[in-house]
Amino acid sequence: MAIIIELYPKFFFSKTPISKPFINPNFNPRKNTKSHQFFKPVAQFSHQPTTTTPSYRGTIFREKVIYLEKLKVNPEKAFKQNPTLRSCSLRTIKSVIQCLSSMGIHRNAMGRILDMLPELLTCEPHNDIYPLLDFLLNEVRIPYPDVQKSILRCPRLLVSSVENRLRPALCFLRELGFVGPHSLTCQTTLLLVSSVDGTLLPKVEFLMGLGFTRVEVSNMVVRSPGLLTLSVANNLAPKVEFFLKEMNGDVVELKRFPQFFSFSLEGRIKPRHAVLVRLGLSLPLQEMLQISDGGFDSMLLELRLRALEGR
Repeated sequence: MAIIIELYPKFFFSKTPISKPFINPNFNPRKNTKSHQFFKPVAQFSHQPTTTTPSYRGTIFREKVIYLEKLKVNPEKAFKQNPTLRSCSLRTIKSVIQCLSSMGIHRNAMGRILDMLPELLTCEPHNDIYPLLDFLLNEVRIPYPDVQKSILRCPRLLVSSVENRLRPALCFLRELGFVGPHSLTCQTTLLLVSSVDGTLLPKVEFLMGLGFTRVEVSNMVVRSPGLLTLSVANNLAPKVEFFLKEMNGDVVELKRFPQFFSFSLEGRIKPRHAVLVRLGLSLPLQEMLQISDGGFDSMLLELRLRALEGR
């Protein structure tokens, strides 16, 4: 007989571990009652099957399909990406739902997360999810109300190993400067799912290869954390090449305005630079890029009027 223990959010602030559901393998209702003889006639007339029939298995399967559809999870995709889902009980899925709900994640968002990561549907919350919560609360120091914001912003946190991925990334980021007033928040915890050797370190080395010191790179990334989420080959390198060759830029300006890398090369940088070249004008990167399209057009008009007045 299983005793199901309901978990409340206050668990996450408790230092006392919660026991797993207890199952007594020796429990036998016939041996645990004085009316031992009472069960004999019932047993004589009982014809319940000892094995699960195909019909029963089909009923359970349909129940899981219906439950997943109500969650807005694509059953076909879920069963394909997580074959274990076929044999797990509906109670297993519901325990995951209860766990996510206790963290403040609403049902609509929950469906989106589970559809994206169907492996979560068969996880064991006590072993697979609670260690993440403990890590976010006690090591990263994310306030409890912000934990759900971190997860909604980056659901992959739920399926990332604390030991092999999240903690090494946290150590690297703190060494890089994400401490004190620049500590990770629910907006930047998505950096934790990045591989140190495969993702974070190559970007730091690329920026240092431009002539920046480690301290200068640290200042750049804490001011613009999005730098660490960009691809070197597809994003950083093409923008640097265009800036240096086509715009005749100076890397010193990139130190002052590292947000340059967050703007689209094709959608904003190139078109605005082309307009400035055509009009014979020049602007600092920040003024050129941060302003809206309407503001940029107004600024160009003002600059042209000033140029005419100067003549």
